[in-house]
Amino acid sequence: MCNKDKVEVNLIIISDAVGDTAFNMVQAGAVQYPNATFNYRRYPFITDTKKLENVLNEIVQYKNVLIAFTLLNEEMQLMIIKFAREHNMKHVDLLSGIIDKVHEITKEDPKHVIGAVHHMGQRYFDRISAMEFAVMYDDGKDPKGFLEADVVLLGVSRTSKTPLSLFLANRNIKVANLPLVPQTHIPDEIYKVDPKKIIGLTNDPEVLNEIRRQRMISYGLNPDTTYSNMDSINAELNSAKQLYDKLGCYVINVAHRSIEETAALIMSHLGIDNFSK
Repeated sequence: MCNKDKVEVNLIIISDAVGDTAFNMVQAGAVQYPNATFNYRRYPFITDTKKLENVLNEIVQYKNVLIAFTLLNEEMQLMIIKFAREHNMKHVDLLSGIIDKVHEITKEDPKHVIGAVHHMGQRYFDRISAMEFAVMYDDGKDPKGFLEADVVLLGVSRTSKTPLSLFLANRNIKVANLPLVPQTHIPDEIYKVDPKKIIGLTNDPEVLNEIRRQRMISYGLNPDTTYSNMDSINAELNSAKQLYDKLGCYVINVAHRSIEETAALIMSHLGIDNFSK
């Protein structure tokens, strides 16, 4: 699909706390639609109707809007629902449905504590730390990150290194990644990492060719370059394979696999339960 055919969606995320829960849920849904362009617009700490009115006055300018919200105040929930209907916008309440269903089972009234999810303690702060780690050590920015990481992702361009890093970080896993570029020196730190912690990412040449061509098109550039040339791609993949063989690391082909599927394979290899870390 060419860039001109892409639908641009404005995802409005409104929360009475930090908004990480809402953002993660919305992002998890959005990644299922790679042919759309998403603009994430976050509005945290919206704790009264005046603040909410300011947000609604701002977002009225946007088209193709989905408002996702986690608000405990029922008056503010109704404000958003009414606003969305009047302006032909989609909306989704990410929290109330869960609270209502749990209430039906437990017969216990909810406490309505804003930001209660963040009171889980150290797990929350570990996740934030892991997210910061992933950003700091993305694309091999600092080789020392390889020695501090729980897992190191290696791969040629467009093998989902960064999305995987952030997805795993959201599971409290510290990830560093390194793009493999032909004729580029591999940092010495890579050879000091426990091979079990290293994941070699690869792809089918044909799939990689199409991804790279579409990426060039999205930038308005000629898709037929060395970057997308099949001979060059095969050479890159073969060079990566030689490195993986040398390191003795676990290799995953990401072709036709979602981020979630690849992450599950990585966690299984590392012996990390999806919810325990």
